[in-house]
Amino acid sequence: MRKSNKDSEFKLSKDYQARLMTPFAVLGIRTEEDWLTDIDYLPLDTPSLAPTNQLAEEVCKQLLAYLANPAFVFDLSLHISGTVHQQRVWNAIQRIPCGSTRSYADIAHQLHSAPRAIGQACGANRLPIVIPCHRVIAKDGSLGGFMHASDGMPLNIKRWLLEHERA
Repeated sequence: MRKSNKDSEFKLSKDYQARLMTPFAVLGIRTEEDWLTDIDYLPLDTPSLAPTNQLAEEVCKQLLAYLANPAFVFDLSLHISGTVHQQRVWNAIQRIPCGSTRSYADIAHQLHSAPRAIGQACGANRLPIVIPCHRVIAKDGSLGGFMHASDGMPLNIKRWLLEHERA
């Protein structure tokens, strides 16, 4: 049985506490109690959703501040679970300054890991933009991957974010 659009819209409204339209994607925002738990990149034709709670409203406010000024510093309560290695990678990524990039190899060297493991941790990041995995690129200066993809919409998003931060 095929789902109707109403079923899809109902599912979307239950899955997110806000959906924020941006130039590169609709950001699906999930919160749980006082924690930001997920930001998903959704297709641009996804309907927006006004924040349904105070934290989702604050997340949207801070994301809009980032879009207006890429040097904006996020101040949100984050809840993201991951392995010890993933946590170390995400902490390292958060220290990359706005407008700068680091290679997977650079971070691997810093953490005594392997570039592929760094890429896997980047792909597992559930709070993109806030934890700016888009700032991690290939050693040769190319974009590398993004969201476990090597082309298409994910790389267009990564390219947009990097250009925004260099503007």
